[in-house]
Amino acid sequence: MEVGIVSYGAYVPRYRIKPEEIGRVWGTDGIAMGKGLMIFSKSVPGPDEDTITISVEAARNMMRRVDVDPKDIGAIYVGSESHPYAVKPSGTIVAEAIEASPELTVADFEFACKAGTAAIQTCMGLVGSGMMKYGVAIGADTSQGAPGDALEYSASAGGAAHMIGAEKIIARIDHTYSYTTDTPDFWRREGQMYPSHGGRFTGEPAYFKHIVSCARGLMKKAGTTPDDYAHAVFHQPNGKFPTRVAKQMGFTEAQGKLGLIVPHIGNTYSGAVPLGLAAILDEAKPGDRIFAIAYGSGAGSDGFDMTVTDEISTFKRDRAPTVKEQIANPKYLDYATYAKFRGKITLGRG
Repeated sequence: MEVGIVSYGAYVPRYRIKPEEIGRVWGTDGIAMGKGLMIFSKSVPGPDEDTITISVEAARNMMRRVDVDPKDIGAIYVGSESHPYAVKPSGTIVAEAIEASPELTVADFEFACKAGTAAIQTCMGLVGSGMMKYGVAIGADTSQGAPGDALEYSASAGGAAHMIGAEKIIARIDHTYSYTTDTPDFWRREGQMYPSHGGRFTGEPAYFKHIVSCARGLMKKAGTTPDDYAHAVFHQPNGKFPTRVAKQMGFTEAQGKLGLIVPHIGNTYSGAVPLGLAAILDEAKPGDRIFAIAYGSGAGSDGFDMTVTDEISTFKRDRAPTVKEQIANPKYLDYATYAKFRGKITLGRG
């Protein structure tokens, strides 16, 4: 059975902060840091926004674009590393918000920044086996970065939802492939507010090894080369890494242009590839082939080879805001307001 994306929706908070503002507070050259990371602003969740509210907005935008009865959704999986509750699923709230409950299965996924793509693979299996008509996979985060840490320049917020089904597919998923090892490059223990990371170790033996291995494995499985794809999106913890790995793999700058959104909104962690894919689908044409590789620390990569179908021509993209529209017209914050919004400072109690 052919399966693929039937609909999608995205959400990016309006608030932003620039690297130079962060650098101003910590006495570093924020402009140089931003240029080095290829991040010129990052999204900031409002004080009333979290992974659940972002997931709900993305799912609602997804539902606006299709005439699907929410009762036909058999599964909702929310992938994130910033679920608001340690014990209480995010997905149940999303299900109620889009009126999909109660006859469905719900679970929260975690695998660093690839939890959302793992959810897509799970939905593919359930729909492809005939167990359910539709499954919804969400990747969303309000990622954390300790004050003054290098992560603070990139860790941001946003997410996207993708409905997987076997009817009226707008992007058929032809192949998927994963590559996983026990590489501890990034971690956060239970109860810790901010993650720890292996510095430069997160690059070569972690990100690049897994992205390249997954990409090569996927192209071998699909029998393709970079020239076969119109668009490519790689996990984007910053602008430098995906640009470098794309060039290393033989992809052109033009192929990665639509999906590379990190310079404008920072690293949305589990939302990074789902949002990049949504940005591509906002403008993709029938016959376009899409190459997508996610990466999650700890460490693993999920890859997808997709083909945009003729269904995209009649798909109601204009019923919900595009990623580009949500990136536009940001409201910039100073560091004090940003720190307040992110809970880095709280009122003292005497």
